[in-house]
Amino acid sequence: MLDIKYVRDHLPEVENAVKNRGSDIDFTGFSEADKKRRQLLAETEDLRHKRNTVSDEIARKKKSGDDAQSEIEDMRKVSDRIKALDKDLSSVQETIDQFALSLPNIPHPDVPVGRDEDENRLEKQVGEKPRFEFEIKSHWEIGENLGILDFTRAAKIAGSRFPLYMKSGARLERALINFMLDIHITEHGYTETLPPFIVNKNSLIGTGQLPKFEEDLFKLEGWDYYLIPTSEVPMANIYGGEVLKEDDLPIKVTAYTPCFRSEAGSYGRDTKGLIRQHQFNKVELVKYTTPENSYQELDALLANAETILQRLDLPYQVVTLCTGDIGFSATKTYDIEVWMPGQDKYREISSCSNCEEFQARRANIRYRRKDQKKPLYVHTLNGSGLAVGRTFAAILENCQQADGTVRIPDALVPYMGGQTVIEHES
Repeated sequence: MLDIKYVRDHLPEVENAVKNRGSDIDFTGFSEADKKRRQLLAETEDLRHKRNTVSDEIARKKKSGDDAQSEIEDMRKVSDRIKALDKDLSSVQETIDQFALSLPNIPHPDVPVGRDEDENRLEKQVGEKPRFEFEIKSHWEIGENLGILDFTRAAKIAGSRFPLYMKSGARLERALINFMLDIHITEHGYTETLPPFIVNKNSLIGTGQLPKFEEDLFKLEGWDYYLIPTSEVPMANIYGGEVLKEDDLPIKVTAYTPCFRSEAGSYGRDTKGLIRQHQFNKVELVKYTTPENSYQELDALLANAETILQRLDLPYQVVTLCTGDIGFSATKTYDIEVWMPGQDKYREISSCSNCEEFQARRANIRYRRKDQKKPLYVHTLNGSGLAVGRTFAAILENCQQADGTVRIPDALVPYMGGQTVIEHES
């Protein structure tokens, strides 16, 4: 969350930043509650000071044998008033706290102002788009023709927006997971984790999914538990409530997990294929770092995610998200978009974000510098390294061949037991 003192002292700038995000948030209630809070605090402090002063007077009178009954009666009234004020103050503070949780992060000055994805800024394009001398097919057609994707039986098992991988398809998905993890662990220096796939409410508040995005989550009935929408949630909460050592930063962690999203609001979008599923696999990258180094670490995280596409020889582009497209918790985000020839467009395959201290404030993650006693909030970063199902889809579309088979990228052949081509498997 944002520092509420910063919001109070820079209200016009914060209102403008939120407006540029396309968020319709009324700050009137906050201003009124904040004013009332300060009034209540001032009155409470005056009464506490009075009570302390008169208590000393009562003690003096009792010691000298003088009658202090009048002062005692006055102090009962003062104490009752303080209790009432504390109750009012608690209610007002709850209003302010809830408002603070509803505020999105403030975009970095480098983020372009824009309404939606059409106004994102293209940073670069990498790789040559493949050329085909035959009719290009979509990944779901290729997968079903080869017998490695079965959406019909998946719908029978669970419902729409669920995949069923079969045979070489299941092995390719597993190969991608292992390939991505190996690169990030052995070459990029991330520590592998295997976090819970179920998290509590506090963890989702910490990363910013709650309270705003509850409709996009799968909640376990009768429990204060949710299925994770991304492994960013458990990994960004590993050090919740802790004070880290400056020498230990940056901390870099990675994990493979399945992810679960209701895809609320996506009715009619990407109803076919692997692009928008209720359940999908992802390899995630999360960093904890100092404020001074966080944007350098963001560039490094982006490069780490790009490495996967480069090794797989998949063409892609990088864009900086505009204010209207950036995520709730992020202050700056690069999207990596892989080329999908079957759809004749680039599709997002990773979002690499710097959240600065936004999540750290919510999860209370701090670090202590050697030369300071007071701990400071860390900066947290996250990015997909990569979305596995979308990488699977991109391989099928970019590596499809005239006879309907799919060439396996060279980097994955060792992970596929030497298999170089996916053919139809009866």
